[in-house]
Amino acid sequence: MVLPIRMGWRHLLFANWPLEPAVVASHLPPGLEPDTYEGRAWLSVVPYRNVDVRPRGVPAVAGFALPELNLRTYVTCDGEPGVYFFSLDAQGLLGTVGARLFHHLPYYYARMTFRSADGGIRVTSKRLHPGERPVSFDATYGPTGPEFTAEPGSLAAFLTERYRFYTEDPAGRLRYADIDHDPWTLHEADVTVRENTLFHANGFAPPDGEPVCYYSPGTDIAATRSRRWR
Repeated sequence: MVLPIRMGWRHLLFANWPLEPAVVASHLPPGLEPDTYEGRAWLSVVPYRNVDVRPRGVPAVAGFALPELNLRTYVTCDGEPGVYFFSLDAQGLLGTVGARLFHHLPYYYARMTFRSADGGIRVTSKRLHPGERPVSFDATYGPTGPEFTAEPGSLAAFLTERYRFYTEDPAGRLRYADIDHDPWTLHEADVTVRENTLFHANGFAPPDGEPVCYYSPGTDIAATRSRRWR
């Protein structure tokens, strides 16, 4: 068991591509089913900055930063919705090892930069994890238009308002953790992607078409300990 944690998520991009559910299903562990919106499953690339990462009850000043880039999809387990991560690349070696050991999340050590550029955020990431497939990512993104909160039942809510993630431990058993946060403040997003090999590294052909993109300045998060699924 591991202590529940708190952190802040800042400057998020949700870049989302629709796929046939069967394509996603073929990449999921037993017990998980693709969650769909109007008959389509989705793959999402989500870069952001973790800040003030620390065990719950520890002051924020004692936390650490963890720039991150993940590839995820949306699933149900016995009807309970959540997120499933195919990969999570992160700059921090300590955080990467800890998340692998205690939350059974597929974290990979990467060299990342995360900086202001051209009125938005530029993120670059190069996976350095020994023995793993290389991943490169380079994109600039930022908000456009007024802020909004996703309406219940909307596509924006489906893609962003998730409060559980599922993982698989080394023995192949499903586990989960719940997360708590305020509803996302969102904007439509302007995105320029220069390089993205996340799909190939995780066994997916690059999806066709332009992604549906949202930007959020972020919010604070509390996550429970990892638990074995009943």
